[in-house]
Amino acid sequence: MSDSFSATGRRKTASVRVTLVPGSGQITVNKRPFEEYFGTLSLQNKVLHPFQTANVANQFDVTISAKGGGITGQIGAIQLGIARALLKSNPELKDSLREGDLLTRDPRKKERKKPGQPGARKRFQFSKR
Repeated sequence: MSDSFSATGRRKTASVRVTLVPGSGQITVNKRPFEEYFGTLSLQNKVLHPFQTANVANQFDVTISAKGGGITGQIGAIQLGIARALLKSNPELKDSLREGDLLTRDPRKKERKKPGQPGARKRFQFSKR
């Protein structure tokens, strides 16, 4: 079996490639340390959440390539990608990752704008007279 495990995660318009290699727990996002890429502690904790759920903190070095979307979409995509890669590394983690709701792809996307109205659902102002 190979030493690296890779997976893809997506959410909204964000797409992420995750590669796990057994190591000391270093996380790199777009060739930058993840503490620098995600400034706040709450965002950093969301990235670490799959590892804490599976009880494998600081056992893998993670390389992440993130494209598209915003920070929140990328965080969701990273969580899914890490969870899928952890599942490849150890199939026995499936129950704990499933319980943490980390293996479910969030299908929600931005609704398209419809013709004849200013937004997806907003209508132009109605005038009776």
